[in-house]
Amino acid sequence: MSNTDVTDLLRDARDAFARRDWPHAREAFTVAHQHGTLAADDMLAFGDSIWWLGSFRQAETRYEEAYHLYLKEERPQQAAMSAMAITGLLFMRGEAAAGSGWSSRAFRLLNQVPESAAHGYALFMELEETLGSGDYAATIDTALRMQDFGRRFDDPSLTALGLAGQGRALIRQGHPSEGIALLDEAMLAVVADELDPAWAGNIYCQMMRVCYELSDLQRAGEWTQATARWCESMPASGPFLGVCRVHRAQVLQTHGHWEQAEREATRACEDLAGFDLGTVAEGHYQMGEIRRLRGDLAGAEQAFREAHGLGRDPQPGLALLWLAQGRVDAALSSIRAALAAESGNPLARARLCAAQVEIALQAGDLESARSASEELEETAHLYRSSGLEAAAPQAQGAVLLADGRPDEALPALRLACLRWQQLNAPYEAARVRLLLAQVYDALDNEDAASLELDAAEAVFTRLGALPDDKHVARLRKHPSLPNGLTRREAEVLALVATGKTNREIGAVLAISEKTVARHLSNVFTKLDLTSRTAAAAFAFKHGIASRRPG
Repeated sequence: MSNTDVTDLLRDARDAFARRDWPHAREAFTVAHQHGTLAADDMLAFGDSIWWLGSFRQAETRYEEAYHLYLKEERPQQAAMSAMAITGLLFMRGEAAAGSGWSSRAFRLLNQVPESAAHGYALFMELEETLGSGDYAATIDTALRMQDFGRRFDDPSLTALGLAGQGRALIRQGHPSEGIALLDEAMLAVVADELDPAWAGNIYCQMMRVCYELSDLQRAGEWTQATARWCESMPASGPFLGVCRVHRAQVLQTHGHWEQAEREATRACEDLAGFDLGTVAEGHYQMGEIRRLRGDLAGAEQAFREAHGLGRDPQPGLALLWLAQGRVDAALSSIRAALAAESGNPLARARLCAAQVEIALQAGDLESARSASEELEETAHLYRSSGLEAAAPQAQGAVLLADGRPDEALPALRLACLRWQQLNAPYEAARVRLLLAQVYDALDNEDAASLELDAAEAVFTRLGALPDDKHVARLRKHPSLPNGLTRREAEVLALVATGKTNREIGAVLAISEKTVARHLSNVFTKLDLTSRTAAAAFAFKHGIASRRPG
């Protein structure tokens, strides 16, 4: 091939790279590389083209070649940027030692040259470190410095990264409205395609992590939809299509599209295996959650273990799985340990608190459930996110119901159901309907209870939520109870017939002694009885003594 042909081929490769036609760019750069040594800029673009197609080991090789070529061309800032690209690849693969070595190379080069945009990008690793350690003041300082570098060197990607980092730190400090506004501003630059695509994808991931922490379901859905269009504008954008799939799976699950959500999470794990361990771990966790909700407990446990093996804490999903398996004590100790590990992070604790309410109530530990509910309410009040403001009244209503205060539980649960419906979260709304059915049952409004069960059952059947379908069936067991007894009153009466005390009955049914006493008073009134002995005799005579709780 003549020099003219190679020049034309390189021009073709550069044009393809500029329009983000990664397959064409890789092919043209490959042929050109076979017929001569590429310049450093072309070698870097070659590596980027390969990276976008998902061949990460090959991309790393090209980045190393670019690094040495930049040194040979006496361009240390660009060499440092190549070193940082390699650092990112290594850390995402979990190769921390090699990543640290390449990071040191980048910093050593930058310490020897005047300030440039590369110095601003080097601060990104410092930002992530201080954010992870909880030093939010230092994080904000670093983020502001990054923004200053971005503006001084006219680099919008660096400016947007600084805005996103500052936003995340402000949210952790308890200033959610200010923080989320900065993240939204950074995301506007992403969807407007004003940024380097690799850094645009990074900012999207930061936004989705924040939405997950905040349970901000509405914002997660809006940005996922907008970013999906951005991803689709780039042919064969393998890495970020995989990342987008995991976040899309989270949104799809919330909106009740479980089969599609599991497919997206599975595909992401396949596409990013061996590269982005954090995203793959999140994909496995998402699969575990969907399987748990469908009653595939063995499959869920396997997925949670995969996530754990890749470094993702499998809570609260694993604790809720153990609860579904009947391992109540293990579930309770597991969720307590998870909360202890997140003692200084209210956002991370919020999702755990919601799970603790459910687990503690089944364990008969009303005080722990109440404490978790109160903490969740405080976090929801502070952060004002859509998901937290639905979860908090749901937890409050569940605790009030268990405490024998159905009249107080009713408005909280109706509010929770409305908020989940507004968020297009059908499963969560249906779960609240189960609690509402029990409230109406306790208030002797069986018609209203039946309506709530019908609505919940329709959702569970459509989603394939088998455990919840069975729960509906248990709540429906009302076989011609005599004298107007409700289901719960019959359960209390059956346990009285076994000789249990009010305290023991409360432990079995996960309700308070006060609630047991109220139900028993209703039983005595409806049956015109005055003693537990007479009540037990009635229970045996009418076949109620053989009823099993639930």
